Amino acid sequence: MAEKERDLRRGTWTAMCCDPVWGHHIRELSEISPQIPTRRSRNPLSPRSLAGFAFQMAVTSARNPSLGETTCGSLLQQLQQIWNEVGENDEERGKILLQLDQECLDVYKRKVDQASKSRALLLQALDDSKIELARLLSALGEKTIVRTPEKSSGTIKEQLAAIAPTLEQLTKQKDERIKEFADVQSQIEKICGEIAGTIEVGEQLQDLQKEKSDRQQKVLDYVSTVHDLCTVLGMDFFSTITEVHRSLDDSVGVHLKSISNDTLSKLDGTVAALKDDKKMRLRKLQDLAAQLSDLWNLMETPAEERSFFDHVTCNISATVDDVTAPGALALDLIEQAEAEVERLDALKASKMKEIALKKQSELEDIYASAHIEIDTVAAQEKIMSLIDSGKIEPSELIADMDNQILKAKEEALSRKEILDKVEKWMSACEEESWLEDYNRDENRYNSSRGAHLNLKRAEKARVLVNKIPDPSLEEDRSMSFMYDGVPLLAMLDEYVMLRHEREEEKRRMRDQKRFSEQQTTPEQSVSRPLAPKKVSTPRSNGSPSNGTPTRRLSLNSHQNGSNGVRPATKEGKRENARLSAPPNHAAAAKEETASPAAGNDSIPTTP
Repeated sequence: MAEKERDLRRGTWTAMCCDPVWGHHIRELSEISPQIPTRRSRNPLSPRSLAGFAFQMAVTSARNPSLGETTCGSLLQQLQQIWNEVGENDEERGKILLQLDQECLDVYKRKVDQASKSRALLLQALDDSKIELARLLSALGEKTIVRTPEKSSGTIKEQLAAIAPTLEQLTKQKDERIKEFADVQSQIEKICGEIAGTIEVGEQLQDLQKEKSDRQQKVLDYVSTVHDLCTVLGMDFFSTITEVHRSLDDSVGVHLKSISNDTLSKLDGTVAALKDDKKMRLRKLQDLAAQLSDLWNLMETPAEERSFFDHVTCNISATVDDVTAPGALALDLIEQAEAEVERLDALKASKMKEIALKKQSELEDIYASAHIEIDTVAAQEKIMSLIDSGKIEPSELIADMDNQILKAKEEALSRKEILDKVEKWMSACEEESWLEDYNRDENRYNSSRGAHLNLKRAEKARVLVNKIPDPSLEEDRSMSFMYDGVPLLAMLDEYVMLRHEREEEKRRMRDQKRFSEQQTTPEQSVSRPLAPKKVSTPRSNGSPSNGTPTRRLSLNSHQNGSNGVRPATKEGKRENARLSAPPNHAAAAKEETASPAAGNDSIPTTP
């Protein structure tokens, strides 16, 4: 190995010395070599030991033989100057130069290895070309007119260049032969089919092949549709498609997929089922989106909270074909929307109950001011049941209650005229009741200061009480007029009946008084007559003075049983007014003839 390396260096040195450029570099190295020690001793390096280094330096400067630019020698001189300035010792200088020499040898070895590999590849290509040439010559036989290349010497590239045209020509001839052979074979089969009558079999084969191709395409279309639908619905495509047939997975080639009638039928059914499921989910999602929008508007939900469900409301008006986003109709998304709707429904129910109760309270106040009896408990229970059942939309419920309030206001306005008359009549009855008590009082002439004002007011009330409300008011309304749940005509009839009874009692007492005056002595006739017996007149507390029940009281008792739901303060006030009004009219009618203020004994007639 050492001898080979020595011979290589010797040959390199000889070649370099003969070359004018290399000789110039070697001479430059020889001039500075006495100053450079060797690795083992301090003796100057021989010029041959620098052959490799000089060769490398010469290669770098070979691009400029005229030495007009930087050369190897100039670089070595610069290196020597730098060493001298630095004060580098001879041993280090020798190490650096030997290192440069070793690096040059490594570069040579790499280049040699690369050249060897390239030569091996070229030789392999040459051998392959020769084998292919022999195969083509054998396949073409004696009819070939192509001559084999006679040149078997020369470089490898020259041999390859010589074989390449022959290979190309033989390949073309082979392709032409194959085509001619196929045409001849097709003609032979056609003629044989015509002779044997089997031409229909070939046509049938073509039809079957076409049908197979169509089925494969149809299967691919079905599989693609199933994949798209599963993506939108958020379903597992692999499990869905393998339920139809195991060969329909994407890992299986198209030629191995099942194309049977059963597979096509199952695929068609799967696609139809997925499309129906998509329609159903989209319809459900759109319903939920509409409910969310209504609830948001009703609850005045801010836009920031609504943005969490933009992926739901974005499809509120979309068609089935428009929804293609992955997971747009997934079950978890629908369940999320349902949970939000349920949450908002619960909030809506509580808020709707609060709003409805306020509306109902307003309606009850209007009816109470108009003296109209309603079942408040039943109305509130009905409202609560409607809200809890969800059978009516909140907007419809509020609109219905607003309509009821509007109608109640109109009803109260239409009753205002009659109510004013009834209220004045009942107030006059109370004043007349005071006048009756005043006339019965034996000490009325010794009354306190200001009693004459009350007497004057009571006399006016007696005139007013004779103006009983006309029952024709009900005829104009074509319906019964109710006052705190009691028909107004019933109150008037009862008042007329009590008034007639009191008039009869007054006549009887007057006749009795005359009879007693005729039987008594003149002294007794001068004495004060006994006060007439007090007639049964119900007071404001609702109990008759003589204990005899009246028709008015029976009506009030019946109405009290159905009106126990009203507040105690309002109900007690109205009930006292209802119980006191008609009896006071009866008392006023009795005193109408007994009092000096009454000018006659006429009885007002009931219309």
